[in-house]
Amino acid sequence: MFRKLAAECFGTFWLVFGGCGSAVLAAAFPQLGIGFAGVALAFGLTVLTMAFAVGHISGGHFNPAVTLGLWAGGRFPAKEVIGYIIAQVVGGIIAAAVLYVIASGKAGFDAAASGFASNGYGEHSPGGYSMFSAIVIEIVLTCGFLLVIHGATDKNAPAGFAPVAIGLALTLIHLISIPITNTSVNPARSTAVALFQGGWALQQLWLFWVMPIIGGILGGVLYRTLLEKRR
Repeated sequence: MFRKLAAECFGTFWLVFGGCGSAVLAAAFPQLGIGFAGVALAFGLTVLTMAFAVGHISGGHFNPAVTLGLWAGGRFPAKEVIGYIIAQVVGGIIAAAVLYVIASGKAGFDAAASGFASNGYGEHSPGGYSMFSAIVIEIVLTCGFLLVIHGATDKNAPAGFAPVAIGLALTLIHLISIPITNTSVNPARSTAVALFQGGWALQQLWLFWVMPIIGGILGGVLYRTLLEKRR
C-alpha cells in the first residue's frame, strides 16, 4: 500500500507541476508563449507519462474524481479510496509549493493577482462564464473522462494503449474548457494552487470538488451499467 500511495503522490505532483507549471511559467511568455493549446497538451502529457511510469503500481489515478469514479464503476476497493485521495492532495500541494518558489524568482510575481492557474467561475473564469456553465462543464467532462478511463482499461480493450487514450482525453478536455473554468476535472489539482492563490480561489474551491466528483461517479456508474461487457 505504501508503494501505491507513493506512486499516487508522485504522479499527482507531476500532473500539477507540469500542467499548472506550464500555465504559470510558459502560457503567456513574451512572444513565445505556448497558449491554451500548449497548456492542454502539457496536462495530457503529464498523465500519459505517469500512467506509463507508475500506473502499474497504483493504477495511475492522480485525481480524487478518478479514484471515486473507478470505485463507482466497480474497479477499485472502497477501503483504499481515502488513502489515495490524501496522497493525491499531498502530491498536488507539494508541486504547487515548488512551483510557487520557482515563480517567485521573477520580479513582480504575485500569486494572488495572477490567479496562479487556479480554477474559477464568474469574474474569475478566463472567459467570464457563469457558475452554471462551470457546473455543467465540470460534470460533463469528468463524466466523459471516466468513460474513457473505464473503456481504455477494460480487459477487452487493446492492451498497452490506455495511457495514450487517457492522456489525449485530458488534452481534449483542457482544449474545451480552459476558457470556462481554467479546467479542473481534478479536485487535487484545484486545491493545490488555490491554497497559494489564497483568496477567491479558495472561496470557489467547493465547486471544483463537488462537480468533478459527481461527474466521476456518474461516469463510473454509466460505464458499469450501460457499456461494460457482461461476463
